[in-house]
Amino acid sequence: MRLIRIEGLNAGYGKFQVLFDISTNIDSKKMTVIVGPNGSGKSTILKSIFGLTNIYSGGIFLNGEQITRMSPHQIARRGIAYVPQVGNIFSNLTVRENLMMSGYTLKREEVRAKIPEVLEYYPVLKECYNRRPSTMSGGERQMLAMSMALMRKPHVMLFDEPSASLSPKISAQVLDEIKKLRDDMGITVVLVEQNAIDSLKCGDRAVLLVSGRVAFDGPAQELLGSPELGSMYLGIKAA
Repeated sequence: MRLIRIEGLNAGYGKFQVLFDISTNIDSKKMTVIVGPNGSGKSTILKSIFGLTNIYSGGIFLNGEQITRMSPHQIARRGIAYVPQVGNIFSNLTVRENLMMSGYTLKREEVRAKIPEVLEYYPVLKECYNRRPSTMSGGERQMLAMSMALMRKPHVMLFDEPSASLSPKISAQVLDEIKKLRDDMGITVVLVEQNAIDSLKCGDRAVLLVSGRVAFDGPAQELLGSPELGSMYLGIKAA
């Protein structure tokens, strides 16, 4: 079932246009993977959904409601969480304090009730509960960022390069955790990743961006199996 609809989106930053006439759908409880060369506008799609870009024309709809020019806090209250590549945690606060801060859309008693649930889902954070992120591994910090997003009880989670700067082993663990959000919790996932092969293997739907335009929009496995598109834009070697 369609959850987010993007129609004819033209967006960017100030007068610098990055996205050109983007139209696509994000299906409920599925993982949509956005891939493409560097500078193709992948992160800008996520930021546009979350109200962080200048939208010149076109529309973004959540369950039929237009959210095109809503502020990020209004969009967050509608159940969309955005996990950016950097700046996704408060490095000077402990894990406990990060979780408390992230529940800003909830009542105080809801925050207290939600923290134990999140810690059960990411038990590694129990061991770091009173530590600051500077003492944690890259994978643990990424788990903290995901848990902070979960605190707000989202229906949709937008991930921008979650495996950046992580080792291949830790990257695989992070991707597995993102898959669980879809499979175990029924959360709709929109994932921007440079690791095209592994992310497409996990994804349901794929959008390939090239120079700010859609070059492919369809099943993830179909893009993964396309020797022409894969070799040209994603560095995937033909079998």
